[in-house]
Amino acid sequence: MGNLKGETMSKNKFLKIINEQRNKKKTKKFKGTFLEYLELIQNDPNLLKLAHKRLHDVIYEKGVKTIDVGDEEYRSYFNGEKIRKYDYFSEEFFGMEPVIHKLMQFLKSAALKGEESRQVLLLMGPVGAGKSALTEHVKRALEGQSYFHLEGDPQRGEPLQLIPRSLRKDMEEILGVSIEGDISPIARWELLNNYEGKYENFQVVESTFSQRGRRGIAVVPPMDANSQDVSVLIGTEDISKLDLYPEDDPRLLSLNGAFNVGNRGIVEFVEVFKNEIEFLHTMLTATQEKRVPSPGKNDMIYFDGVILSHCNESEWNRFKGEHTNEAILDRVVKINVPYVLELDQEMKIYQKMINRSDFKTAHIAPHTIKIASMFSTMSRFKQSAKCDLLTKMKIYNGESIIEKGRVKKIDIKDLREEARHEGMEGISTRFIMKALDRALSDSDKNMITPINAIDSLVKQVKEQIIDDTTRTRYLEILQDIIREEYLRILETEIAKAFITAYEEQAQSLFDSYLDNAECYTTRTKVKDRITREERDPDEKFMKSIEEMIGVVGSARDGFRNDVTAYMFAKMRKGETVDYSSYGPLKEAIEQYLITSVKDISRIVTKSKSRDEKQKKKYSNMIQTLVDDYSYTPESAEEILTYAANNLWRDS
Repeated sequence: MGNLKGETMSKNKFLKIINEQRNKKKTKKFKGTFLEYLELIQNDPNLLKLAHKRLHDVIYEKGVKTIDVGDEEYRSYFNGEKIRKYDYFSEEFFGMEPVIHKLMQFLKSAALKGEESRQVLLLMGPVGAGKSALTEHVKRALEGQSYFHLEGDPQRGEPLQLIPRSLRKDMEEILGVSIEGDISPIARWELLNNYEGKYENFQVVESTFSQRGRRGIAVVPPMDANSQDVSVLIGTEDISKLDLYPEDDPRLLSLNGAFNVGNRGIVEFVEVFKNEIEFLHTMLTATQEKRVPSPGKNDMIYFDGVILSHCNESEWNRFKGEHTNEAILDRVVKINVPYVLELDQEMKIYQKMINRSDFKTAHIAPHTIKIASMFSTMSRFKQSAKCDLLTKMKIYNGESIIEKGRVKKIDIKDLREEARHEGMEGISTRFIMKALDRALSDSDKNMITPINAIDSLVKQVKEQIIDDTTRTRYLEILQDIIREEYLRILETEIAKAFITAYEEQAQSLFDSYLDNAECYTTRTKVKDRITREERDPDEKFMKSIEEMIGVVGSARDGFRNDVTAYMFAKMRKGETVDYSSYGPLKEAIEQYLITSVKDISRIVTKSKSRDEKQKKKYSNMIQTLVDDYSYTPESAEEILTYAANNLWRDS
């Protein structure tokens, strides 16, 4: 009885949820005559939109922020260009702001009926760069958006196309709109035969865009030469009706091709250049003339839609290399979709992907995602004579880097100019996620550390990278550059765990250095903050800080001038100034602090037989790593063991 009662309660609960959803008040969709539709347009001319404008507006209305070159978050990203960041993409795509900015520029120009309104938008880039995901997200913007069309018209054409051309100018003035295009052959037959030419009585209905419902959103997958059929694009003739109607009768037409379905919305061509050129000829008239062939002997059919396509670089180069393809190439607006080159943005991608999987319950030790992201971003960089790969990665990530022994910072614009094609090859996000998934799957403790991540990436490179030169380069990045950088990070973190009130000590050193550097550059005396006594700038103290990052000799004057100028510029803007404000000085202060406790942290971590005092320090260090750095006891033990075996092996 108890089970039966429980089952009944569960059924009632489910039924309640179903009925609540079903009984939700839904906006009643419009259905009326063409005359009633004219009243709607007169009251709100914005209801009439061509495809490009509709898509642009629905994305734009979600919210937009203009990112200036002075924006702290993006100061060094995106080559210092002023771009717009669109809220619709902000939670899904990271580091792709320049690509999205260009995409929206295309839509805006097309919305204003510029040449782009008669062009194919092509997203071109390497595998796993986000072309398909971006296209899917753009299509999703239209899902659920309502629009009005002629009832029974497979093209779902704009009702105003019913107005004869002789009346259009007058009607445009009355309604305050511009009317383009013609009704489909099927709608024309309906008008002449069922409405006796009285278009004011033609029924108009309201629908919503839906990819699954094949309303306004169509997808054309790549097909081989044997399976390609233009009917996929323009529909077919229903041969079962040939004995009923003459060959030029519109009732023979089945307008169910991609250009018919995607009319007034979007037609996507997946991996567009995998198709044979003959299959793509329909694009020629669909773009410039905004018309597509009918499958029968009727006139060409009006088409208004955004044609989105994407492909890989090798396919683009092959297609571009054929001079016979010039007609289609002239109708293409290409946007490069490179891999992300900014470390922080790359990390957000993997964090998002992990959070959407069941691996989100696993413990991911600090720096694990960072280490994986370092590998993917560095694999995408070109070698530079101006700096090494690690330094280049940091500069692209917005860090201020000063070359050892020099004053001048390395300019990101110089690096970008040196390698314009950067980001179009390297390790994909899919490659990294497969390695992280593999490491998590192999873990008995449901956790992953940077050590596991590096091991898994090394295995995957050896197994999947075929080219010997590329494999050697990737292994060098992983086993030399990234391993050494991780050991440096690890040494810093362990040493920090020994320092009580680390932030306060670092800030105190910063304040003292800034006081001395300011007085040195302005040739004034330093006033003691406590005793108020005046003294000369402490040269020995400043040198001890500067030597930590290789600033020596004549470079010191320039460095001190740069630091003070930068800090006071921030103060004038009302921005917060602390020890972490200026990258090179932050690094110098951290190294100064870490050096002071390096010996004791080395002894305690490395010692196999610790005395009671050392055991207590070791235990406190584990607890600090857990409390302050988000480790678990298990992952903290693992990284300390790794440090003992690798970091201080020769000590």
